[in-house]
Amino acid sequence: MIADLDTRPPGRLEGYDLCIVGTGPAGLTLARELHGSGLSLCVLESGLTRPTRRGDRLRETRSKGIHIKEYSRERVLGGASTTWAGLSAPLDPVDLAPRAHVPYSGWPLDPDELAGDYAAATRYRFPSQADFEAFAALRDEGDLEPRWEAIEEKLFLAADPPQNFAAEWGSLFEEEGIDLFLDATVQRLELAQDESSVRAAHVRTRSGNEHEVRSGAFVLACGGIENARLLLLSGIGGEAVGRWLMNHPKNYRGTIHLARPVQELPYYFGCLKGGFAGYAGLRLRTDLQTERGLLNSYVRLEPIFPWTDNPGVEALVTLVKGSAGLLRFWKASQQDEVISLRDYSETGDDSEVQNRRKGPLAWIGLIGTVALHLPGVLKYLFYRLSKRAPRIRRARLRNFMEMAPDPANRVTLAQELDEDGKPLPQVEHRCTELDRRSLVQLHQALAAEIEAAGLGRLESDLTAELDPWPIDQDASHHMGTTRMGTDPAVSVVDPNLAVHGVPNLYAAGASVFPTSGCVNPTFTIVALSIRLARHLRKTLAPIHR
Repeated sequence: MIADLDTRPPGRLEGYDLCIVGTGPAGLTLARELHGSGLSLCVLESGLTRPTRRGDRLRETRSKGIHIKEYSRERVLGGASTTWAGLSAPLDPVDLAPRAHVPYSGWPLDPDELAGDYAAATRYRFPSQADFEAFAALRDEGDLEPRWEAIEEKLFLAADPPQNFAAEWGSLFEEEGIDLFLDATVQRLELAQDESSVRAAHVRTRSGNEHEVRSGAFVLACGGIENARLLLLSGIGGEAVGRWLMNHPKNYRGTIHLARPVQELPYYFGCLKGGFAGYAGLRLRTDLQTERGLLNSYVRLEPIFPWTDNPGVEALVTLVKGSAGLLRFWKASQQDEVISLRDYSETGDDSEVQNRRKGPLAWIGLIGTVALHLPGVLKYLFYRLSKRAPRIRRARLRNFMEMAPDPANRVTLAQELDEDGKPLPQVEHRCTELDRRSLVQLHQALAAEIEAAGLGRLESDLTAELDPWPIDQDASHHMGTTRMGTDPAVSVVDPNLAVHGVPNLYAAGASVFPTSGCVNPTFTIVALSIRLARHLRKTLAPIHR
């Protein structure tokens, strides 16, 4: 059943075995994995099936340090999967292991078990090991085949088109045994009298109607910021709630001047092949990270085309993506060919232009932008639609940082209130000296290898002392605020993702990550949700059937 909660009179909803709060990748995966288990399921979504003005207002935060983008937090059925670009990769073994030089590191779970859950996540269109191996074969098809010493390659793949969890799997809410309530913004959780369990979630709708939802167990699947905010609003979880916030700060810095021009380098510069878009990132070898006491950051090589950063090209790409039928027709015409990227905007990586809400006037404005920059757009179209490749003489580095888990980076409650009268989330996080030094040393190692191999030279002025630190863009990856661990003093949930001391309350999503690695978190979010669903089947089904 799917219902708009605002159409119901205020009251109590009860009789559920499990209530899931949120319908992003974590919440929808849980719902899908548990549907048919015999559990009576209730799912609460703050938004509606499409973006609304109220939903957009409820995304608001207050930021110090790295600024939180509005569209990194979506109040709509499907959550952030309605806007993401789909890039994914599993965490590296070093990300899961305790590292002596990284305080609070180490995941309290079996890496082999997580590997099995990554494999299970392929049913949500994430890449399999075979997909990564097939893409790796493209290394031999480029104009350069560098041999690295201190550098390792890491593949990132995105399903094409990216998964929209609501569009692809939301039909499960039309089946029996699961109720989805839209416009159901949770205000706080109410503990039982002995404070050993959660009794109810208090919910408010757009008209101000208030409801109480009772369930045997609850899962918070609202994202790395909102999970912490709800616990803080409810006074649950202790002093660790909201701390150890991590992100993947990103930005451009550094340019490679190639010794000789190249035309095709799909493995490094990015391409579409076999239903996936992807590229190889470059990171420091794991043993050198350990030896030098560094984190697991990486860089991507982005070719500089004659039209790079042309607003008209990005406007055109946005228009084509908005016309899904035209895009599918063009891709079908390419059959199984390797389609090299011809502009970074084709990847859709958190572009302001592509993610901004658009009415009719905005779409018309994009057409005007194309017309204003027509010479560059025509050059782009010539190379995009023909079999010819431009000669690339330079490539810039797009940097993606791992942040160490630092308790000073955190989510708290702001003084300002949202339209429901609840404190906004106050988000404060900055790069530590270790974060900065790790990326600087990656630049230094890459510069030495490029020169030694005769590939050209890396021009980079990045130093750990740069102020302000230039790698400062929000990657929309908000992790660690309800971190997983065995010690309640430095974690919020146990290895089964239950909140310490409140065994019927769970957290799902990137908020439970003890460390972040350098990869986009959604693949791991889905793997952990599959793992949590398996645990809930064992612990809840025998009790509540």
